[in-house]
Amino acid sequence: MSQFYGTIDGQSRTTATRRGSKASGIVTHAASWDGAVRVTVHDRGGVDWATVELVPWHGAGTHRVLYDGPVSGEDAKAIA
Repeated sequence: MSQFYGTIDGQSRTTATRRGSKASGIVTHAASWDGAVRVTVHDRGGVDWATVELVPWHGAGTHRVLYDGPVSGEDAKAIA
C-alpha cells in the first residue's frame, strides 16, 4: 500500500493518479508561464511532511517556501 497519493485533473482529460512510498515520497508541480508551485510530501523521521514552495518555471518566477511542516498541520515543535 502506498504511503502517499496524488491526483491531477485537467478539463479535457480524466483524473491521473500517482503513488509514492515512504522511501520515495511524492513531488508535484502546478505551473504557468509566470512560475510554479511545487508540493513535496515525504517521510521525515516517521512524520508525513509537506513542503509547499513557489519555484521558477522556464525562467519565470521566484523561489519562496510557503509551508514546511507536518501534513497534519500540527506544530512541528510539538511533534519533535
